[in-house]
Amino acid sequence: MFGSKSKNRQKLAEAVDAALGSPDWVDSVSVDDNGRVILVIRADPGDPAAAEALRVSAEGKVGLVDGVKSVTAVLTAERAPGQGGGHAHSHAHGHAHAHDHAHGHDHGHGGNLSLSPSPPRGAAGKGGPRVSDAAQQQGAPQRQEARIPKVPGVSRILVVASGKGGVGKSTVSVNLAVALAKTGMKVGLMDADIFGPSIPTMLGTVGQVPAASPRNKLVPLEAHGLKSVSIGNLSDPDAPMIWRGPIVMSAITQLLNDAEWGTEKDPLDILIIDTPPGTGDAQLTIAQRVPVTAAIIVTTPQEVALADVRRGAAMFHKTAVPVIGVVETMSYFTDPAGNKHFLMGEGGGKRTAEALGLPLLAEIPMIQAIREGGDAGTPAAISDKAVGEVFHELAHRVAMALDGLATKAPPEVVFAD
Repeated sequence: MFGSKSKNRQKLAEAVDAALGSPDWVDSVSVDDNGRVILVIRADPGDPAAAEALRVSAEGKVGLVDGVKSVTAVLTAERAPGQGGGHAHSHAHGHAHAHDHAHGHDHGHGGNLSLSPSPPRGAAGKGGPRVSDAAQQQGAPQRQEARIPKVPGVSRILVVASGKGGVGKSTVSVNLAVALAKTGMKVGLMDADIFGPSIPTMLGTVGQVPAASPRNKLVPLEAHGLKSVSIGNLSDPDAPMIWRGPIVMSAITQLLNDAEWGTEKDPLDILIIDTPPGTGDAQLTIAQRVPVTAAIIVTTPQEVALADVRRGAAMFHKTAVPVIGVVETMSYFTDPAGNKHFLMGEGGGKRTAEALGLPLLAEIPMIQAIREGGDAGTPAAISDKAVGEVFHELAHRVAMALDGLATKAPPEVVFAD
């Protein structure tokens, strides 16, 4: 025989344990023949926030191990005699087993932490009402890659997301797209922020309207070496888009699929989608209906933004979209004497990336030229000076990460004894 399934399971379990650092809080690691991993984690029921952070960190690290297809984290907690029994919900696309005093319940695409007694998030130790785990999972998309058709003329799709608005996500999207285009890649940029499109201003295409091709398709506007489509170029810039969820979802898919990004013989190397902040209709539409290659998450260093990063990463995990890293903006300000001032906090992006098992792709400082370039429609990444170098380095790391996804070794073929 060419191999043993049991030996492969054991090797994968050992790799998972090594990736976690063989910690004492891992009760057990189970692996099935399909690459589904089940972790039983001991957590403190009196500190749900810490338990949730531990779960997210463990799932993030294990999800990066070669051969792992999905991860279930079952939280278990010992309780003193006389206390109510605790329970935990599993988080995975696989199935969980009851283990000693823990009970894992799988909900298809996972649920959020619920320890009994269950205080509201952010109010550990205090009783009160909370949104149930089942309610939070209503509408969660079931991403089935084989059923999602490719976007004509597009090779790869990168989503730039953020859990909170105002963190510089669109600035990162535009400058990353320009920096990738400067390397010779064929790049497209789609503005999926239907209610607050800012790409036309940042690219200097305000007032321009896409033409229609002979095939009645949108011809993307071209600026700074890349193609772009935005609802801001198709509507009055001062008119609010008073649309409900279904119309928003339809608009996003139409902008994406009805544009002539490229051809079968000459496709875009990459299409970057600038999403609106949060985890609402637009983000779920993209995760469910678009063949996304990967995503990056943008944040600022302060804790109020980092909490949303963890929620955003969890959404992508549940929809099987690989997150290749975190980008921190507004990291610091450098005064004329060369001293760095961390106005928004220091190291928050790095700590969060490490907790999620993700690389920190860039720390973008507060530079006046970046803001001025966005307002003037001349992105900072056009420059080869220091102001553009941070985006050129980000583009290099993103390209390497995407190539790593494309060249990841296929699973071994084994035969049962």
